[in-house]
Amino acid sequence: MLLRKPAVKLIAASILATTMVTMAQARDQIKIVGSSTVYPFASSVAEEFGATTNNPTPVVESTGSGGGMKLFCKGNGLNTPDITNASRRMKTKEFKLCEKNGVTDITEAVIGFDGIAIAQNKQDQPLSLTKKQLLLAVAEQVPSRDGKSLVKNPYKNWKEIDSSLPDREIIIYGPPTSSGTRDAFEDMIMKAQTKKMDVYTSLYKKDKVKNRGYRKYHKVRQDGVYVPSGENDNLIVQKLEKNPKAIGIFGYSFLMENDDKIAAAKVEGVLPDPTTISSGQYPISRSLFFYVKNSHRKEVPAIDKYVEMFMQEDMIGPDGILSEIGLIPLPDERRSAIRASVLKHTKLTLDDLAKK
Repeated sequence: MLLRKPAVKLIAASILATTMVTMAQARDQIKIVGSSTVYPFASSVAEEFGATTNNPTPVVESTGSGGGMKLFCKGNGLNTPDITNASRRMKTKEFKLCEKNGVTDITEAVIGFDGIAIAQNKQDQPLSLTKKQLLLAVAEQVPSRDGKSLVKNPYKNWKEIDSSLPDREIIIYGPPTSSGTRDAFEDMIMKAQTKKMDVYTSLYKKDKVKNRGYRKYHKVRQDGVYVPSGENDNLIVQKLEKNPKAIGIFGYSFLMENDDKIAAAKVEGVLPDPTTISSGQYPISRSLFFYVKNSHRKEVPAIDKYVEMFMQEDMIGPDGILSEIGLIPLPDERRSAIRASVLKHTKLTLDDLAKK
């Protein structure tokens, strides 16, 4: 049956409208959120990408690892981020949130190592702390003098924790709860220490129903001694400049960028540097990540080119651009294997996250 001309015009108009909607949905500019620690590295790649390709410079926002994961996992709509950066690995609960919202095809990229620096103003005397002393400085509850119970943290001076430490007020500028640096600090300092201490583990009965074992203690004090200082680690550096008695907790790259103003404290007798961090000798070391939403690759074709640029030796290798601003490269063999996996858009699974 032949269509009358008005009907033909209507169909043509409908097709044109659909095409225009599709074009409006697709975009050229990549949207990236996540870790404040990874932010300088992602920003450097984004600037290089904008300067050397025909694509616009990606928008990179520092929302914290946890905040970035929430935005990334909201769904597949193009109003959600294409990539999220993280200063710790994606959590299983975040993976399940993504799955629940239809984000089921994700690629994980490891870009290098970073250390969590415990830093202070260069004007003050050098500080050397153990992991246990750090725990006692930041925990909401600490062992009583007889070690038989937990009490509200009374320590306001480092010398109260250990007589070998300076007679100096404890004031700690650190990351907020949305931060991957905070997660990593809690894991490597608080949880790692308290699981060895009966006074903490005896608080909690074993959960036989859910088989979760003992809960891990990581409550940070909220009495003004530990001051959450936002997702911009440069603000912590500025606060350390103004308050020589304080210490700050942030990624090694920020220490490296500001080594004319601030200095690292030793942790377990070790200073953070590329060698001690990559070898694991420095006790607060971690890997850095970004995660790609593969469902966006078709509508945002620049994603593939950006990821390819990020994973190049010129970026993440030993002599790469990012090593100049504090990224510590992975070993050659591991770096090559991860690059191959990322460029194949390997799909992340829940089993992968269970592996160490």
